[in-house]
Amino acid sequence: MNGTPIRGDFRSDTLTVASHAMREAMATAEVGDDVYGEDPTVNRLQEHVAGLAGKEAALFLNSGTQSNLSAVLAHCQRGDEFIIGREYHIFLNEAAGAAAFGGASPWPVEVDSNGSLAPDDVRDAVRESDQHHPVSRLLCLENTVNGCVQPVELVDKLAATGRDCGLAVHLDGARLFNAAVACGVDITAFLDHVDTVSLCLSKGLGAPAGTVLAGDRATIDRAFRARKMLGGGMRQVGHLAAAGLHALEHNVARLADDHRGSAGDLLEADDALCHPPRRRRRPGRVAGRLLHTLLRQPQLKAGVRPGSAAPSGRWHCATPTRPDRTGTPATTAPTTPTAPSRWRTWRASSRTP
Repeated sequence: MNGTPIRGDFRSDTLTVASHAMREAMATAEVGDDVYGEDPTVNRLQEHVAGLAGKEAALFLNSGTQSNLSAVLAHCQRGDEFIIGREYHIFLNEAAGAAAFGGASPWPVEVDSNGSLAPDDVRDAVRESDQHHPVSRLLCLENTVNGCVQPVELVDKLAATGRDCGLAVHLDGARLFNAAVACGVDITAFLDHVDTVSLCLSKGLGAPAGTVLAGDRATIDRAFRARKMLGGGMRQVGHLAAAGLHALEHNVARLADDHRGSAGDLLEADDALCHPPRRRRRPGRVAGRLLHTLLRQPQLKAGVRPGSAAPSGRWHCATPTRPDRTGTPATTAPTTPTAPSRWRTWRASSRTP
């Protein structure tokens, strides 16, 4: 067992690489200048995602962070406030872009152990009309939250509460397809009362980059201008859009295989990680504890390649060695799981999401 290399990287499902079929689709994509709206592959992707989400329009962006920021800028004016879960990605891991670029300030609300907001807490967070207060303009939701699926009924209640309070509602759905597959529903089930949704293509779906923001046409038009201000206007980007289309057409159904793919021993790690003592988690802490637990699992020590997530869908493990999703197997240098220096190096590098 000593010196056995670990052939799985559990930091994130962002570590997937494009399959040969996806690369072929990228190489043969019909392209144009997307800044002028003339890239046919980008236009086809945007129309496809708008249809999947049940929205009027959609916009292709280069990352989830840019998509979320464009959405906040489209909904909020300078000096406005948006309500958000304290452990949500926009609040913790997107460099305070909404405040820095848009002058919109977050009002964080506590979440429970499943990452869930309570409708009453959202209602209590809305500012009264007073000259001393910022204007509550937007409610930002997330699904999944640190891998924990937010049920359809809860998302509906939260979005309806936001609407009742006069708020627009944005959903960071970076892994919404995972949530939908886990719940056995279409993504539209989560979006009835949501104004905009950000859908990432580069995580479990396997595309190398790209996120699509969907919503009503007026909001997407404002997001289009925000994307330009943020440097997100790209030219012949249909090559990347082709990867996203391939992912949506071929890999969504495979997420169920990822959810089933974990070995039984990893369920214990999942349970231990999803029911920690209640305290605020810092970036890297959950991932670090996950790796620390996984390295003690006998199947990992034996070099077994687990799948990407536990059946509960509560954490994500990239599986870059799967030939059906990623093409050529990835190679990793042999490591000793218990080596303290390797552990410290990994913890330091894990802080970048």
